[in-house]
Parts: sequence; structure tokens; C-alpha cells
Amino acid sequence: MNLQPLEDRIVVRPGESEETTASGLVIPDTAKEKPQTGDVLAVGPG
Repeated sequence: MNLQPLEDRIVVRPGESEETTASGLVIPDTAKEKPQTGDVLAVGPG
């Protein structure tokens, strides 16, 4: 898939997030923060 953002926008794929703790407890999506890391896929010309 080839994306070309406009102006000064970027396209980011969110990073994988852990769904279990080290002790094996499952963390539901509603109880955890959204991922703040990711990979930049494309950058606009602006």
C-alpha cells in the first residue's frame, strides 16, 4: 500500500503493545493506555 500524505502530515503504524504482564495477568484494552510508539511509514512534502 503506497500512501502519500499531504502538507506536513505523517503516516504512523502504531507499535505492538503488551497484553499481559510479566506475571501473566491479562490487561484489557480499557484498562491500559494507548501505545505511544510506532513506525513512520510516510512523510508529506511540507
